[in-house]
Amino acid sequence: MVPRFAEKYRKEIVPKMMEKFGFKNIYIVPRLVKIVLNVGLGEAAQDKKLIDGVMKSMADITGQKPAVTRAKKAIAGFKIRKDSLMGCKVTLRRARMYEFLDRFINVALPRIRDFRGVPASSFDERGNYSLGITEQGIFPEIEIDKIQMVHGMDITIVTTATKKDTAFELLSLFGMPFKR
Repeated sequence: MVPRFAEKYRKEIVPKMMEKFGFKNIYIVPRLVKIVLNVGLGEAAQDKKLIDGVMKSMADITGQKPAVTRAKKAIAGFKIRKDSLMGCKVTLRRARMYEFLDRFINVALPRIRDFRGVPASSFDERGNYSLGITEQGIFPEIEIDKIQMVHGMDITIVTTATKKDTAFELLSLFGMPFKR
C-alpha cells in the first residue's frame, strides 16, 4: 500500500513545484530523502532503565527500533567516558518516512499546547529542516501514564532541495504549518 503523502507528492506537489519554479524535468523537483529523529539523554544515560524506556517510546513513535548512540571520546568536565551511552536515533526512509511525516503534521503538531506554527527559519543552506520537540507526549502512540521519563527529540527532515525557498515550498505543500 502506498502512503498517502507519497501519493500526494507524486500527484499534487510535483506538478505545482514544476510550474512554480520552472523545473523542466520531474527528477529535478526536490523530494524527501529521510527523516532522522534523535534523542540525547544527558545525565539519564547512566540509568539503564531510563534508556530502555526512551528506546521503547522511540520505537512506538516511529515503528522502527532505534540505534543507540555512544560517546566518541571522554569528556571529564561532563563526566562522560568513551563509549558510554548518550542517546538514541532513528532514520526513517521510504514508506515509513511518509507515514511519520503525515502523523507528525496532521496529528502530533496540533496537540502541542499553544501551538502557533513551526519556525520557518530552521532551514540550513542545503534545504534541510530541523526542529526540536520538548516532549514525546504529543504523539498519540505514547501513553502518558506509562512513560518513565519525559524527553524531547530533534527531528531533521532531509531533502534534495538545493535552496531554502524550494525546500520551504516543498514542506509547505505537504502541509507543514509554518509561522508567518
